[in-house]
Amino acid sequence: MSVHPLLAGRFSPLWFDPTWSVSDDDVEVLLDAARWAPSAGNSQPWAYFVARRDEAEHKRVVRHLARSSARWAPSASLLVVTMAHRYVEDTDWVYSDFADYDLGQSVAHLTLQAHAMDLACRQFRAFDLDALTDELSPGAGWHIVSMIAVGRAAETQPPSRERRTTTDLRTAPWT
Repeated sequence: MSVHPLLAGRFSPLWFDPTWSVSDDDVEVLLDAARWAPSAGNSQPWAYFVARRDEAEHKRVVRHLARSSARWAPSASLLVVTMAHRYVEDTDWVYSDFADYDLGQSVAHLTLQAHAMDLACRQFRAFDLDALTDELSPGAGWHIVSMIAVGRAAETQPPSRERRTTTDLRTAPWT
């Protein structure tokens, strides 16, 4: 048995087609995939701020990109700000150890759904976190974690990609 083609064929493009636009239906399907991710105690501690190119939300997000991501991210049809709810109601926990992990699972679901729709995603953290947090003002207990650029790739998948071996995955952290 080999890895599913959806997983093996996924890649993170550095350039997106600036003429292609994501539809309302596309956004709904992507968010629907994200909401089906597993989470600790079914807490679903994730939220997304969706910013489509050429809309006001997009301009609010783009101005906080770092120089490195500002070169390519604005051409994506959609920028998605990811947030984790790190406070757990009805507990004495100060911080949820699983919120960021669960958000990552939700982002992975969104990413694979995008790939199944012939879209590409590039996840990144090259932005001014404090300024973006001030701009979007997430509610109490919510924290911005990353962004996802979504769109049609303007480049083809590289012919080969270097990945660590499965042996390395089992042995790298152990001495």
